[in-house]
Amino acid sequence: MPKEYKTIKEVAGPLMLVEGVEGAKYNELVEIELADGSVRRGQVLEVNEDKALIELFEGSTGINLNTTKVRFLGRGIELGVSMDILGRVFDGFGRPRDNGPKIMPEKRLDINGSPINPVSRDYPSEFIQTGISAIDGLNTLVRGQKLPIFSASGLPHSRLAAQIARQARVLGAEEKFAVVFGAMGITFEEANFFINDFQRTGAIDRAVLFMNLADDPAIERIATPRMALTAAEYLAYEKDMHVLVILTDMTNYCEALREISAARKEVPGRRGYPGYMYTDLASIYERAGRIKGRIGSITQIPVLSMPEDDITHPIPDLTGYITEGQIILSRDLHRKGIYPPINVLPSLSRLKDKGIGKGKTREDHADTMNQLFASYAAGKDAKELSVILGESALSDVDRLYLRFSDEFEDKYVRQGEYENRTIEETLNIGWELLSILPKSELRRIHDEYIEKYLPEKKEV
Repeated sequence: MPKEYKTIKEVAGPLMLVEGVEGAKYNELVEIELADGSVRRGQVLEVNEDKALIELFEGSTGINLNTTKVRFLGRGIELGVSMDILGRVFDGFGRPRDNGPKIMPEKRLDINGSPINPVSRDYPSEFIQTGISAIDGLNTLVRGQKLPIFSASGLPHSRLAAQIARQARVLGAEEKFAVVFGAMGITFEEANFFINDFQRTGAIDRAVLFMNLADDPAIERIATPRMALTAAEYLAYEKDMHVLVILTDMTNYCEALREISAARKEVPGRRGYPGYMYTDLASIYERAGRIKGRIGSITQIPVLSMPEDDITHPIPDLTGYITEGQIILSRDLHRKGIYPPINVLPSLSRLKDKGIGKGKTREDHADTMNQLFASYAAGKDAKELSVILGESALSDVDRLYLRFSDEFEDKYVRQGEYENRTIEETLNIGWELLSILPKSELRRIHDEYIEKYLPEKKEV
């Protein structure tokens, strides 16, 4: 039976210090009963001899040091899971937010998960189709990968995240696919957008949503991605499903981490963020992957908005170290009215070569991807040169590259928010664009693919 304590020494902000405690453990769940009988929850942040530092989930307002009781429950935060979680919307602590009934759990899982033995990890090698050309064709997402989206304030990362959640699938009709969507620190308007979009398009049937709003407690923001990943691990490793986890916005998560660190009076690191932020982010990102002998997998797309468009900011900087590439959104493309405004040149998927080619996408994928990258880069260089020297200074081939870069942005990168392109459609659009250039410029493509796929009618 849990022990009750009335030995609260101090309350400061969201923190409570309790003395004379026996056997308290890090991350242990705590109940705080106020004099009026209401119960709040908290979590043990630190234990020092007989003292326990507790973080309160619902704040400290109204707590009387003399009359409040504290109970240590002997377990961490848990999520009750069953297949009934599919199609449901929860808050950041896993409580129903859609006015539906409570889940009758098949089992209860600790939200911190279990470490995966690196030896048991399987290498990501299977293509996931998002229906978005700039990702599928040039920065391919592979099953078991973690591929973040680096955005900025005012860019349509929420719309892009919702589109990926709607459209993403593993090729092959026999595959069971699910999406787990975790939103942290979003506005009520954004939450409504996600919920309504999922319900209207029917994507909710194969999805689980965890919504933490901007006015919810910071500690709930810390729990939200772990709730989402716990649900994903259950679906992937116990129900043999391929799960795509989308987490937005990781910047709000890190701000909550900094807020809690400041309340604990910890020595700050870069820009005031705690020194252990790298480790904390790794404990989230590294829960993606495939395990040998298991059918299911977890693929992760964290979304973060870079403060002041600064890619060297600690949040994108540390995220880039842990994950396998990044999709970067461009403010310039957004100003041109291009959606999705994906800047393909600095974007990168480090595992793309493992998920493309014959039997996965198409035999010509790698060659066309390399040629499109090179040609678009040459077109951007030609555009810069024309700005400095004038278009009259460009050669005939440079003008073709200039035209290519404009049409690439307009036809390849630009697509409708509800336009779901197959990988074949994406590759064919790429070939149509390459037909703008002379065959002599297609140096990165094997001759047999040029003969097979290059449209004759557009040859210059």
